[in-house]
Amino acid sequence: MPPFNSTNLGVEILLELKNVNVRFGGLHAVKDFNMMVKKGEIHSLIGPNGAGKTTVFNAITKIVKVETGKIFIEGQDLSRFKAHEIVKLGISRTFQNIILFKYMTVMENILIGYHSRYKSAFFNEIFGGRKYLSERLKAFSRVLDIADLLDLKNRLSSLALNLPYGVQKIVEIGRALMSEPKLLLLDEPAAGLTENETEELKKIIEKINKDWNITVLLVEHDMSVVMNISNQITVMDFGRKIAEGRPEEIKSNPEVIKAYLGEKYESSLR
Repeated sequence: MPPFNSTNLGVEILLELKNVNVRFGGLHAVKDFNMMVKKGEIHSLIGPNGAGKTTVFNAITKIVKVETGKIFIEGQDLSRFKAHEIVKLGISRTFQNIILFKYMTVMENILIGYHSRYKSAFFNEIFGGRKYLSERLKAFSRVLDIADLLDLKNRLSSLALNLPYGVQKIVEIGRALMSEPKLLLLDEPAAGLTENETEELKKIIEKINKDWNITVLLVEHDMSVVMNISNQITVMDFGRKIAEGRPEEIKSNPEVIKAYLGEKYESSLR
């Protein structure tokens, strides 16, 4: 089946999942899943624990194998590419559990995210060739731009282990931005954050989206984040898509309320 043709609807689709199925032995984790993420939007993927959200992320980034179905980025079939090539297609991500090098500085942790962009040959890197030095300069310049965007400039020389939990999460987002992504996958970025940190996170995600023109696909349980910043929301339950729409449509959808949001959330809307 050919990829979706965005020109037919006058919109540009950056990411498309078509009838995706993922199994782990006898567990059918993702079932005939379809989703389209429009370029330039913040799109949230929500659902109960175990619904299959992170598995969808792992399928997009080829950490897990798609049994059947297709995933396309700008019309390119991801099955044609190896896992390490996905970042070069413009996809970057964070994880539920923070993965930082705790005995490295913030600058060093962010710089690691640039490795896929280096084009200089091995011997240029060893002997400091002109091309390699030019790329290093570009990398350091991007770190400063990201640090400015994420308000990390005064933290660049700090060791990751000395940072508050919320700041560590922002550093991981900064590292994901180093690869110059078109699509940024954020897996539960607000988990474990204080109320103030969550408010700052909302602003950061919106700045990434609007100021840097990066499309964001977000998995998140905090509905104050999802409902306030999302353009579109897809809801999963037991591996399937049960609803999709604008925040105002999702929060009043009876099936979503029953499966995920709950009666308490419904009563708060009255």
